[in-house]
Amino acid sequence: MQEPKLQVGILSAPQIDFALPTPYLMWGNYCGGLVTHHTMACGRQVTVCKEGKVLWNGRQYDELLFEPQDEAADAFELSGVTIGLHFHWERKEDQRFQGALKLIVQDGRLTAINIVRVEAYLTSVISSEMSATASLELLKAHAVISRSWLLAQMQKTKKRTGAPDSTPTCTRSEEELIRWYDHEDHDGFDVCADDHCQRYQGITRASTDIVRQAIAETRGQVLMSCGKICDARFSKCCGGVSEEFRYCWEDTGYSYLSKQRDCPSATPVTQQKTVTGSSDGTSDGKLATTCCPDLIQESEAERWIRTSPDAFCHTTDKKVLSQVLNNYDQETTDFYRWKVEYTQDELARLIRERSGIDYGQIIDLVPVARGTSGRLWKLKIVGTKKTLTIGKELEIRRTLSPSHLYSSAFTIDKEDVSPEGIPGRFLLTGAGWGHGVGLCQIGAAVMGEQGYGYDQILQHYYVGAGIEQLYD
Repeated sequence: MQEPKLQVGILSAPQIDFALPTPYLMWGNYCGGLVTHHTMACGRQVTVCKEGKVLWNGRQYDELLFEPQDEAADAFELSGVTIGLHFHWERKEDQRFQGALKLIVQDGRLTAINIVRVEAYLTSVISSEMSATASLELLKAHAVISRSWLLAQMQKTKKRTGAPDSTPTCTRSEEELIRWYDHEDHDGFDVCADDHCQRYQGITRASTDIVRQAIAETRGQVLMSCGKICDARFSKCCGGVSEEFRYCWEDTGYSYLSKQRDCPSATPVTQQKTVTGSSDGTSDGKLATTCCPDLIQESEAERWIRTSPDAFCHTTDKKVLSQVLNNYDQETTDFYRWKVEYTQDELARLIRERSGIDYGQIIDLVPVARGTSGRLWKLKIVGTKKTLTIGKELEIRRTLSPSHLYSSAFTIDKEDVSPEGIPGRFLLTGAGWGHGVGLCQIGAAVMGEQGYGYDQILQHYYVGAGIEQLYD
């Protein structure tokens, strides 16, 4: 197998401005797609969506493609790219990219797509997802999981090409609204450039020798389980216990994305013991869990979240955190355990604005179902006008925050309750940052500092998976 190329959706807007510092070869379909036009383009460029077409230099196209003459040296610049979409640190910046630029029309807007080789993409992802000062073993571990996740998603895209996606992402009734968000939300490209997929910012943030070394030393390596590339998810901080896939996305179980206590006694390279295996030598993911509480149970989840048990990701070491958190991520200081407080008016208004549903005054937030990390995947909102159970975890996080709650692993305290039973304030006490499935970036950073090899880090977070060479 040769190194693949992928298509990354970068930006969607009515108008897209970009610059070509060196001459690029432009290809475009116009006149109903009957004629192919190609020419050289250089300098500042402006494209506009007009009448469902890409308007460039006075001519309308179905799509445009700008290809570099020197793939390794040439780079184009996109203006006003949004990073941290819908997160508390959302902002715009100009970004530079290697590879080709494709412009298409989607939903009455232009979409800018970067066509780039996998290893170049990964060099950017590793530099974008975490600091380039991270340990080599952490960077190598992240290179393998980012490559694995990407290629697994590309296989899904290829399988879906030419046929509508039949996988439901929402179930709705009078009593429940259960919705999840995944890669299948995208059409027209393989992955997006923001946290919804993997944070990708081209060559905007310069990579270092150690990042390039991590990519080179793991080139073509992926995580495999039962003959398939692993859907290797990751998040910032699991909060002490990893979550299972099914509680965040569709109801599918992956043995390598199972409940795991984020501590030394849980690692397969120390005291942890596999209790069941499969005939091909891989684990089915059932591990001894003597140190892992049953956080699906409400009482256990309450106790766990309200305390701060030891874990790899339970750290305030600024040296370690700076390896994982870029400058805007470091605006978040409390993530292992955190608190959010709302008045009645604040919460009622927030839920109404975020969900589009008027619940009236909020009487209660009732935990209905939790996953293996204590993250809620069903939450009942009880109001004076309406009662509805919502899920899964990201829907809950989006509904209860102007951007996103750090996680859905939280407990609820009501204060200043009126004689009519209306709370004056709600206090949410939470654990972790992100969905908690797969690798915990902060925990993995601590493991790297403590001398674990990248293969050991991967064994810890992806139970029973193995590293294989997919291409040279």
